[in-house]
Amino acid sequence: MTETAPQVVLPCDQLETTIDWFAAAGFRMLLLRPADDPSVALLEGHGLTLRLDSAAPSADITLRIPVEHVPTPPTQTAPNGTVLLFVPSTQPDSLPLNDPAFVHDRHVESTAGRGRAGMHYRDLIPDRQGGRWIASHISIPVGGPVADYVHHHHIRFQMIFCHAGWADLVYEDQGEPFRFEAGDCVLQPPHIRHQVLRTSDDFDVVEVSSPAEHDTLRDHELTLPTGVIDARRDFNGQRFAWHRASTATWLPWHTAGFTASDFDFETSTNGLAQVCVVRSSPGASLIDHVAAGEFTLWFVRSGTGTLRRNGESHPICELDSLVLVEGERYDLTDLSDGFEFLEVRATHP
Repeated sequence: MTETAPQVVLPCDQLETTIDWFAAAGFRMLLLRPADDPSVALLEGHGLTLRLDSAAPSADITLRIPVEHVPTPPTQTAPNGTVLLFVPSTQPDSLPLNDPAFVHDRHVESTAGRGRAGMHYRDLIPDRQGGRWIASHISIPVGGPVADYVHHHHIRFQMIFCHAGWADLVYEDQGEPFRFEAGDCVLQPPHIRHQVLRTSDDFDVVEVSSPAEHDTLRDHELTLPTGVIDARRDFNGQRFAWHRASTATWLPWHTAGFTASDFDFETSTNGLAQVCVVRSSPGASLIDHVAAGEFTLWFVRSGTGTLRRNGESHPICELDSLVLVEGERYDLTDLSDGFEFLEVRATHP
């Protein structure tokens, strides 16, 4: 046998006993050397090649083994100390139960951490609403080419709103790269491949996703653009949508003194979400507003004001964000001229 496959090296001073243990765990022996006094054994199983070696330095090693049927107990320790952690080969695709709570994230008190592709992430919903929702204010202070790659997300809902600056984006089967500018918004349906190519300085976006914890998967095979334009392509029950601020239509909102530009994401998400930007007229107030739906986020684009709920007053200003609770009543008063906010609202599934 030629040893050409990569090997996981495991220290082992009880070779015979450990070989028998791994055989019971689903591995088979490939090689044993030397015959008169064995000190090395090669085993294969579960997609791994293991090298049991008495000369290897001691180490704490855990092997994660996806299997169709998880044994009891799921964590087992071999005689040489290696831990096998058996996990389901297919993870349940469950959505966390919603745990609604009011959140006021003040921009002046917030901090941002380093995230994927060199982006700065500010967490707008630390409690994650029970794990069902996440919202981030993402910024790139110094623009230029982005160290991104073709990727996709295992999500139920995801949208990105450009608050400031611009970026060049490209999406699977949506044509050539395009310039994503302040006031624009894209709906990213589940598993659509995409890539950020470059950005301006001081590029700021708001990203809202459900569930809060979701996988980002890299696609090593697909090259973007694909050379295809299919605006009506279905991606897991949703369609890609790009709202452009330059062609936005402004209509009266449901409350007098406010206008709104609706992004028509309700159609693209098959009724899951509604997204719009709302502007106030001078002297306007929002009184006794009742939040509806499983999730409502307001992100203040400009201006100042006061939000009142349950007898509490919350001064708000540009770049603050708020999560409203369904059924609660809110007043939005003392609004400065030019007050404007992004609203993201999700219905119940």
